[in-house]
Amino acid sequence: MRRLFKKGERVRSKIDGKVMEVLKYIKNNFVEVKWFDLESKEIRTNKIKEDKLSKAA
Repeated sequence: MRRLFKKGERVRSKIDGKVMEVLKYIKNNFVEVKWFDLESKEIRTNKIKEDKLSKAA
């Protein structure tokens, strides 16, 4: 399995442009990420395919 990102690295979603932090890798190139939701002021987590993410500047 290829791993483009390391745990704790900041990544940008190609879907909506949010900056997220990598929590862990799941099999089949899925990555668990977290981000801060400004509307509800909570930390959210989600699982996204690795190819839908890019490195954040």
